[in-house]
Amino acid sequence: MTDLLQATPRAGTEPRRRSRSLTGEALAQLGRSPLVWIGLVILAILAVMAIAPSLFTSVDPQRCILLNSRKPPAYGSWFGFDIQGCDVFARTVHGARASLSVALLATIGSTLIGGTLGLVAGLKGGVVDAVISRITDVVLGLPTLLGAIVILATLGSSGSGVLRLALVLSLLGWATEARLMRASVLQTRSADYVDAARAAGAGSFRVALRHILPNAVAPLLVLATLSLGGYVGTEATLSYLGLGLQPPVISWGTAISDAQPYLASAPHMLLFPSLILTITVLSLVLLGEAVRRAFDPRAR
Repeated sequence: MTDLLQATPRAGTEPRRRSRSLTGEALAQLGRSPLVWIGLVILAILAVMAIAPSLFTSVDPQRCILLNSRKPPAYGSWFGFDIQGCDVFARTVHGARASLSVALLATIGSTLIGGTLGLVAGLKGGVVDAVISRITDVVLGLPTLLGAIVILATLGSSGSGVLRLALVLSLLGWATEARLMRASVLQTRSADYVDAARAAGAGSFRVALRHILPNAVAPLLVLATLSLGGYVGTEATLSYLGLGLQPPVISWGTAISDAQPYLASAPHMLLFPSLILTITVLSLVLLGEAVRRAFDPRAR
């Protein structure tokens, strides 16, 4: 009898275990993933490289000596020299700023545009929803890369800046975000806690800002993480085609474009910028996939 009384919890006491929310479980799952930590470390190094390239190299990327043209990697010049005698390692380090800036600005722009339009479409419904949905379908029918090629070719050399390239990619890449946000809002606005907030007298703006948006934005953030790696590759592709960033801007795409004609005689010119680009895109894609799986209850 004594053992039974000791095993029975006292009145008023509750177990200390608390069920985690979806966000808490997702963050816990991300913290246990080695791939997430590897991706975060790589991205942290790249971010520091873009913000403070002088921490990685003291060589001026614009200082070129023709006597060093196409020299292979050696001590003191780890990546060798390009056709103009510029240090490839220095240009690769300094190129991280432009490449990552375009990708980050394009991701932010497309997420804000698509998220706002999707939120309005999901909340308003009716004619507003129909108009935004048809515009979204039109934009989705135009591939981002093809549309960027057409627009940048029309703009000519005036479209070679970081901000303008990011703006073009944002205007062409928001449709997927809008469709995802609309679907998430439609699912969230019929939840019980939203009905309870309306019954308590909360206005439409307060319900949208305090109850619908915080619970509908998680899929959009997951998509933004995946899109970041795609925009890095898109910038490199456009710069390789001569339609993206243009000299004197240094980026990984311009470095690959300059190295392509000398692949046989100086493969190091193409190898190292391409390797850094591949590692960056791969780490972003792996991190985005891990975030997607963590926030998807069906994947657990």
